[in-house]
Amino acid sequence: MSTSYADSAQAREWDRRYDDYGRPKAVLADQFHDYDAENPEHSQRLDDRRRRQAEEDKAGAKRVSAAVEKIGDFFGLNGNASNSPLHGTSDVQGVNMNAMTELATVPPKETALAVYSAANGLDPWLEQIRAEVDKFLSVLPDLATKKGRDLYASMAHKVAKSKTALDAVGKELSAQQKEVPKRIDAERKRVWDKLELWQKEVRKPLDDWQAAEDRRIDAIKADIEQITDLAINLVDITATDLLERIARVEAVTIEDKWAEFQLDAAKAKESTLATLRSALASRQQFEADQAELAQRRADDEARAQREHDERIRREAAEQAQRDADEAAQRERDQAEQREKALKQQAEDAERVAKQAKADQEEAEQRADRERKEAASRQEQAVEQARLDEKKRADDAAAEIIRQQDARAADTAHRGKVNRTALEALTQINVAADGKVARFLDETEAKAVIAAIIRGQIPAIALTY
Repeated sequence: MSTSYADSAQAREWDRRYDDYGRPKAVLADQFHDYDAENPEHSQRLDDRRRRQAEEDKAGAKRVSAAVEKIGDFFGLNGNASNSPLHGTSDVQGVNMNAMTELATVPPKETALAVYSAANGLDPWLEQIRAEVDKFLSVLPDLATKKGRDLYASMAHKVAKSKTALDAVGKELSAQQKEVPKRIDAERKRVWDKLELWQKEVRKPLDDWQAAEDRRIDAIKADIEQITDLAINLVDITATDLLERIARVEAVTIEDKWAEFQLDAAKAKESTLATLRSALASRQQFEADQAELAQRRADDEARAQREHDERIRREAAEQAQRDADEAAQRERDQAEQREKALKQQAEDAERVAKQAKADQEEAEQRADRERKEAASRQEQAVEQARLDEKKRADDAAAEIIRQQDARAADTAHRGKVNRTALEALTQINVAADGKVARFLDETEAKAVIAAIIRGQIPAIALTY
């Protein structure tokens, strides 16, 4: 079902704006859709429909005029008194025979709209018909005769004809009046669209200028924003980057291209440089402090390492010296004891010299021999201590080599067992659809052996 322009949302909005506190309507660009510009076929169909409607309106007006003329001729309103029911002859019963066709004329087309629009506007015509009806009922033709019965039927038919004629005129007027809003709305839309196109045509230079002006201002503001953006997000930025940003801002020249925004650009440049320079000073101080702190930390670590190494060497040397001193002390003690014993023996020999002069030479020789043996034993003890220390070092090195060999042997043994298990798993064949297929490939078998070693498969283990 089509909707007329008067019932459309566009028309309602148009009317609402006219009624908005009495203010005139302000036409806005692009407020309504230009159907004709977008769809020429739609515009052509609309023109055809309007043309057909105009032709139908003209034909309807001609039909109404013809009906009015015909009724006027019948009732003698057009100068033909012989055909008027108001001037016709009466039969023997006093009935106007010329009025038997219709009882009253219809309002002339010049006043028909006013008559039908007024309250009780058709009362004169109804009174005329009623007068004819009352006149007929006052005579009351004889129903016993065919002629009387025909008169009753004829009179009823005339009332019906008058009813139809009056209703036809009203119906035609109503149809014409219903078309008026459609034509008004169509004309409104045509004028709306035409004036809107003209509005766009007139405003286009201003809109183009405004768009160019907006683009110019946006570009200048974007350049100013690029300057101010260099002074944000300065956390953890290096002094080198800050110097690079300062150079970029200092390279900006305040010239005519900034137009009315020269002062804003100058303020942005000055503020950005102040912020960057302040940040640079803080950053340089921070980096210097960090470098000094790092150098101190490196020096402390190097000094601590040197002290640690020196302490280790000193402790090792002191321990070696203590071991050597203890060994030498033990030898000296033993030699001293032996020397005391020899001295005691000499004294004993001297005491008994008087008793055994013959034994004196033997005692002196024995003492001399024992001194030599003591010196030899002392040298042997020192050498033995050195050999024992060397043996302990050799034994420790041999133990390390033995453990490495044991681990290597264990690793080789485990690898051999794992390879044996891998070969066994990859050689297992199973029957699938009557064909022999390998149970696991090498990658899958390795994954199974790794899972067994990690204990991920319960109740299964490898024996090494």
